[in-house]
Amino acid sequence: MERVLKLDGVHNFRDYGGYAAADGAKIKAGVLWRSAQHGDASDADLVAIDALALQAVIDLRGPSERSAKPCRRSDSFAAQVFTYPEETAGLALHTEAADGVVSEAEARAAMLRLYDGIAFRENLVPMLRCYFEVLLRSEGPSLVHCVAGKDRTGFAVALVQHALGVSRDDIVADYMLTNVAGNIEARIGAGAEQIRAHRGAITDATIRVLMGVEEDYIVAAFAAVEARHGDLDAYLAEVIGVDVAAIEELRADYLG
Repeated sequence: MERVLKLDGVHNFRDYGGYAAADGAKIKAGVLWRSAQHGDASDADLVAIDALALQAVIDLRGPSERSAKPCRRSDSFAAQVFTYPEETAGLALHTEAADGVVSEAEARAAMLRLYDGIAFRENLVPMLRCYFEVLLRSEGPSLVHCVAGKDRTGFAVALVQHALGVSRDDIVADYMLTNVAGNIEARIGAGAEQIRAHRGAITDATIRVLMGVEEDYIVAAFAAVEARHGDLDAYLAEVIGVDVAAIEELRADYLG
């Protein structure tokens, strides 16, 4: 299936369904979407997004991020938008990770540290709970996004795919699609400007590490969860409130 929706100003917009899941089923296509922020959406992008008939948008950004780059919406946009009233990151995680780094190795180490704690960020966990609550209502197509659609969004999507029975290899492969769908090279100039505005002189090569994803990042997040809770299922039940019954409901709604 063609999962990436190629838009002018909204990067990393893609369907994260279609993967093999539990009991030989597949995740339904066209109902579970992920992306970066929509502040730079073109008029043509808005038409394409409206065609998806989204019923819910889970915006994982905090209020300062939303104020800095409000999402563009068409006049006919009708989806309910869910947000959190407090900061979920302060800065996009890749910008946060840039603090004090100069080299590519330092950037990679900073990203790994962030992913080591991403599952337990105090103001992100409520939005992860909200995300699953929205999905459990099964009211139609939904979209989850943050700034770049790769870190907070990547972890949130990985949890949903795990709950639906997607293999770890496919979860990681979908996570890694950011390096293609995220249009990183085209965004490197703008990203560099933003990061340097907050953190000072950093090389383009270092910024590329911060703006992309690596398998080790999401693996670090999984390892941190497993170290504290034993496995992802226990984390979902104990922290997110998604127990066995909820997982069965999600599978009934989203697998086909």
